Amino acid sequence: MTLPYPTTYYAQSLSESRARPMLRGVEEADVIVVGGGLAGLVTALELARGGLKPLVLEAQAVGWGASGRNGGIVSPAFACGSEDITARVGVEAARALHRLTIEGVDRVRGYIRDLGITGADPISGLLNLRRFDRADDLHAYAAEFAQDFGYELTYLDRAAIRERLVSDRYFHGLADAQAFHIHPLNYLRGLAAELERLGGRIYEGSPATQAQFKAATKVVTTAQGEARAPRVVFATGGYTDGLVPRLKRAVLPIATYMMVSEVAPDLIASAIRTREAVLDDRRASDYYRVIEGGNRLLWGGRITTRAASAAGVAQELRREMIGAFPQLAGLKTELSWSGQMGYARHLMPQVGLMEPDTWHITAFGGHGLNTTAVAGKVLAESILGESDRLAMFAGFGLDWAGGPLGLAVAQATYWKLQVQDWWRER
Repeated sequence: MTLPYPTTYYAQSLSESRARPMLRGVEEADVIVVGGGLAGLVTALELARGGLKPLVLEAQAVGWGASGRNGGIVSPAFACGSEDITARVGVEAARALHRLTIEGVDRVRGYIRDLGITGADPISGLLNLRRFDRADDLHAYAAEFAQDFGYELTYLDRAAIRERLVSDRYFHGLADAQAFHIHPLNYLRGLAAELERLGGRIYEGSPATQAQFKAATKVVTTAQGEARAPRVVFATGGYTDGLVPRLKRAVLPIATYMMVSEVAPDLIASAIRTREAVLDDRRASDYYRVIEGGNRLLWGGRITTRAASAAGVAQELRREMIGAFPQLAGLKTELSWSGQMGYARHLMPQVGLMEPDTWHITAFGGHGLNTTAVAGKVLAESILGESDRLAMFAGFGLDWAGGPLGLAVAQATYWKLQVQDWWRER
């Protein structure tokens, strides 16, 4: 069976390529999880570790969506700014949420280590770099992070940055030695394999067509089968459709874009002398890292609210790349692709109880892989009755995202941020 992955670097470099069956007939479980991305698989895995028998329904193949073909950066962060989180839930609750993101980094590292996930290839280091000449707030941020969370960030001046990157684009930065980057699809499929080892079941090519979750027995129907359980979790992310209208109204599907270069280690090394991942601090940011031991360069960025040509957007990414590194003008792009991420209007993950014994876990766009790891753990704790940490997400509910108007506003906001970035750098 050929796995239905888009043609990407990640799909071509899978270390675990097992195909899984479609759901046929009636299957019963302790919990149904709809969605085989990172949020759904982590939740299901932690439920299996707690003694339940979960059943995962995936429309394509596990990791087919943005969960399996993203930048692979694992760092403590939310897409929503600290001030906005604090304004919504207060200082102490905001700090508790940020501690969760640090826990999420440790959880991803722990999964890879403890499960022996081959091919995840964790590489330490993330550079958050600034493209204009101001550093006082960076020093203050690093000091606050160290004081509040015991988390060390190292300030980099222009000379220190140039030791790593041969570019005049960057003025200041913060280095995070505890953050790291990975091959996300190999990581995700390692989680899936462990879930199955513990007795969980995963059905691929099985999009849910109907969901009944008001009664004591929850029923999710597919084209050729039916899953039944006393509990159900919806983890559909950027590919949320009309299965649960309340979820669809709360999630904005946003496309992001990536490209991978040809094999050119010497040329890449003339510009990038570090294996750390790089993220600029623009509000409309780009991110990049070398892969395959320095043989290729992976570059991501841009968002659109409507599907656009990945090849066309790759030309925009190339302009950014060459703007930062003119010496890479001859570096050819070998692959480009896009994936849909789920965003909430408040820019925070949506994790909570939707109906009795019916939960949602979605809207992880822009947060990094650490948030799915810790949010899935927290949700599983709630279902298992082990903790009340799920209440930490109560301030970020299923707010209406605005429908088509919300998408238009999101695109306009992104364009506005691009203009603000341009003005700030000048």
